[in-house]
Amino acid sequence: MAITERQKQLVQESFAKVVPIADVAAEIFYKKLFAYDPSLKPLFKSPMKTQGHMLMATLKTAVESLDNLEALVPVLQSLAERHVKYGVAIDDYTPVGNALLSTLEEGLGPNWNPELRDAWIEVYKTVALVMRTHAYPDFDPTTYRNTKTYYH
Repeated sequence: MAITERQKQLVQESFAKVVPIADVAAEIFYKKLFAYDPSLKPLFKSPMKTQGHMLMATLKTAVESLDNLEALVPVLQSLAERHVKYGVAIDDYTPVGNALLSTLEEGLGPNWNPELRDAWIEVYKTVALVMRTHAYPDFDPTTYRNTKTYYH
């Protein structure tokens, strides 16, 4: 996993600014996600407010665990298994990542910059790689070609 100490610090500090607006951030995230890929909406069975709380709790766990990635891996693997049961496809990680970046950009406003963007991209790529690799045994990141569009 190639997340640098600086990237961890940037992600952790920026997420601390998101925590006070977690409900708003979650709402923005799901609006963006469903705008990017409306086909994902049926995967979400819980009320969106509940879903938003779960999203923010998961992000909090991931961000707080960046200093101990080995401990984060089993958490992500368990999450990946649940996502497969919900019907999440391997390509669905792309619009989720895009919605996350777009939400952070909007929520952090002037605090968002290219270095912070790159740090979040590296963290999300690492999380998605762990989850995809675990959930889809045939997944090979060296040959994988995503069929969904990148927005960022």
